[in-house]
Amino acid sequence: MEDAQLKAVLEALIFVSETPLTLDRMKEVLGGVSKRDLQRLLAEMMEEDRKGGRGIDLVEVAEGFQFRTRPEHAEWIRRLKKTKSTALSQPSMETLAIIAYRQPVVRMDIEKIRGVDSGGVLRTLLEKKLIKIIGKKDVPGKPLVYGTSKKFLEVFGLKDLADLPTLKDLESLGPPSTEGVLPLEEEEKTAGTETSEEPSPAPDEQEELNHEPSAETPKDPL
Repeated sequence: MEDAQLKAVLEALIFVSETPLTLDRMKEVLGGVSKRDLQRLLAEMMEEDRKGGRGIDLVEVAEGFQFRTRPEHAEWIRRLKKTKSTALSQPSMETLAIIAYRQPVVRMDIEKIRGVDSGGVLRTLLEKKLIKIIGKKDVPGKPLVYGTSKKFLEVFGLKDLADLPTLKDLESLGPPSTEGVLPLEEEEKTAGTETSEEPSPAPDEQEELNHEPSAETPKDPL
């Protein structure tokens, strides 16, 4: 087939695929087309999309290729779909970040870093298919080992785990804001004179608290 025809076929295959289409799967379907040629054709298709100013771009994500709408068109898409974006709660983001950067990781290591029980949050992330159980650690108790899933890559627009921001990337964003944070000494002085009131959990956090294992429910082995 000529390049133009191959591009049309690739466009159709990627369009109908429910998940990012990998090079291996494309090669299997097309037959007789090398990975090198596929990579060249896909690169040309992505460049054509960028130059054409279309509403849909071909992007490389989650170890495959997928058509995605442009971020600047999100408002109109939300009006059409009439759906609200659902953000992850802070506990979920903390836990997901630990798993992403420390995987493979067991629950005990996650809880050492966070300082709180993480059973409910892990359950929530598993239900959302952002993480997966990749095995059991060969130590007493055989604790479950967690890692991120392909859906994690897809949701966050990453080609693979190497695309995760590095410490240098995060430092380039500047230091975190300390506005409203009391120095430790001043905080100790005011602790005796002011009664702090614990804030009510946010709706997302409350939902996860409801998922926390009760005292009667066996926890994952540590």
